[in-house]
Amino acid sequence: MRLASWSWGGREHVGTISADGREAAPLAVRDPSLGVLPIVQALARGESLPPASGTRLPVDVITLRAPLPRPLRSLFCIGRNYRAHAQELAGTVFRETMPTSDPWPIVFGKLGECVVGPYDTVRLPSPSTSVQIDYESELAVVIGRGGRDIAKSRAMDHVFGYTVVNDVTARDVQMRHQQWDLGKSFDDFCPMGPWIVTADEFDGRATRVRGWVNGEARQEGQTKDMIFDIPTLIETCSRGITLYPGDVIATGTPAGVGMGLNPPRWLKSGDVVRVEVDGIGVIENRFE
Repeated sequence: MRLASWSWGGREHVGTISADGREAAPLAVRDPSLGVLPIVQALARGESLPPASGTRLPVDVITLRAPLPRPLRSLFCIGRNYRAHAQELAGTVFRETMPTSDPWPIVFGKLGECVVGPYDTVRLPSPSTSVQIDYESELAVVIGRGGRDIAKSRAMDHVFGYTVVNDVTARDVQMRHQQWDLGKSFDDFCPMGPWIVTADEFDGRATRVRGWVNGEARQEGQTKDMIFDIPTLIETCSRGITLYPGDVIATGTPAGVGMGLNPPRWLKSGDVVRVEVDGIGVIENRFE
């Protein structure tokens, strides 16, 4: 099942998307401004999917919003989770902080307020704030059943589904503050979508993540090649911390980010970044 949030006719809607991605069918959700979150929470309580409500429409005539336009709280994000990406950063300003081994995933937060839609324009900050804006194509996991201290062996039972994100980053701000949250959390710095594909129809452990800038292929990675797989990430993020239905874990980006190129290539006004995860779909955002 594909669950999405969209605008049409001056109103916000939540519903299902057909398997071919061409038709949207609204559901009777009390507060559609929350996106798919109330459905995730209701299903976690054992309730049924809301009934159909309204006219089925071609996806081409609606405006897709982020499926979780305001996530439950900050996103859990994973750094350097593909070996090729970790290696490309070893030749950058990150070289002094590169781990000599990989005992634990790098986990940081990204404010939920920075989420925007799958085709929204991303506002660039003023040059006095940052001039090193980067892209990161990622698969994101949506938690469907909460829990604390979740064992790796049972972690997949807690997955509701998957979506696509671009973990946009201000690299100079990231380095200036010696932590990652501020440089990751500027307004509009988390395009998400185009919808959530539920775990009964899609396995994020066996898919491909790709990214393009202005049509130029920059990133490609198989999720089976992640250093820390999805069960390990869920186990790690839930150690001593309760995960809730609707929480999001962005699983890391493959090699090919702008910072890793020689010389680095930062995003500028007019650039278009496209991110695709096989089996889910595409998001594409213009930077202005």
